[in-house]
Parts: sequence; structure tokens; C-alpha cells
Amino acid sequence: MDKESFSPLHSAILSCQICAAALPLSPKPILQAHPDARLLIVGQAPGRKAHDAGRPFDDASGDRLREWLGLNKSDFYDAKHVAIVPMGFCFPGNSFFKSGVKKDMISGDLPPRPECAATWHERLLSQLTQIELTIVLGSHAQAYYMNHSSTVTEQVKRWAYWLEQGKLALPHPSPRNNRWLKQNPWFEVEVLPILKDKISSLLNVTNRGVV
Repeated sequence: MDKESFSPLHSAILSCQICAAALPLSPKPILQAHPDARLLIVGQAPGRKAHDAGRPFDDASGDRLREWLGLNKSDFYDAKHVAIVPMGFCFPGNSFFKSGVKKDMISGDLPPRPECAATWHERLLSQLTQIELTIVLGSHAQAYYMNHSSTVTEQVKRWAYWLEQGKLALPHPSPRNNRWLKQNPWFEVEVLPILKDKISSLLNVTNRGVV
């Protein structure tokens, strides 16, 4: 498909209602994509804050992710440079929506709805022909895009192998993974400097700072 067909596809995704009956809120697909993007981030699904804001990673997870990548918000939200395609485009809900428990008892969001990837991902990614590096965040995205049953830790440790394939596995940047980061200090020492250098070179954003 050529660039002229990207706009109607993008519009179709943003108006998708396939999962409406299964969602806790009205469908609000969230993604960022442009045929010229060179970096692709495949995530999980928007959380409630991102849903309310109407853009991906507009929350604490996004702050950490931008720090990992060495990108400020202006560069991160430039669709001509960075495509952000979640496994599920809409907020899937969590235990609060399913059982009415208090918010401080929430154990995390539900998994991404499977319909999104099955319906849209292949068509959308076929339009993103300039992608040179794909960041695959968390277990759901890694299970789908890395075709392997390894744990997140095992996938992240294989960073050199995956980088040769044009991919890089990362843990999800959620604050819920603070324990994982403390248990795996090698991640910040070994992986993040390589990642930042790669993205700096790829997007030409050296020394712009993270804001």
C-alpha cells in the first residue's frame, strides 16, 4: 500500500467499534503513526490516564519511557519520527471496573483486547515502511512480536541479538515494575546507554534533553 492509503486506514482505526461491548468505557482508540516514522514502539494498551488525555503514554509510564529513550515530549510525540502502536488501542479496564473494588485495591489493567492486533496491526505496520527500530514493551507485545515463550527478563537480556534484528525488548515502564528494575540493575547499566545512543543516531535528537 502507498502513502495515499494511510489516511483512510488511520481514520478507520480511530473510529473502530469492534470491542465496544467488551470495554468498560466508550471506545477511544489511541495510537500515533505516520508513514515516515523510523522508530516504532509496540506497547500494551492505554491506561485510564492516557485514555482521558487522548494520547499514548501521557502518564507516569510515559515519563519513565521517555527517560529510557532519551527523548523529550516534543520528539516523542512527533508522529513523523515515532510511531506508537499498542497491542490494544483502547483502555481495557481493570478490576475496579469489573468488581467495583476501591481504587487502592486495583492490581493493574486487564490485558489488551486481542481483536486490535488481529484486525489492524498487519495492515497498519505494512504502511510503516521506514521503521528501523522496533521497541517491544512488556510480555503481551513480546509474545506476539517475538514469537517466543521466554520471560520478559530473558528477552531483555538478549538485547544484542534482538538489536541485530531491528528490535529491542524492554520491560513495561509502569511504576508497577519498580521491583523488577531494582532486581535487575544491569538493565540501566548495560541496555539503556546502548538504547539512547541508537535512538539519538536514528532520530538525530542528540542533547535535546528530556522534558
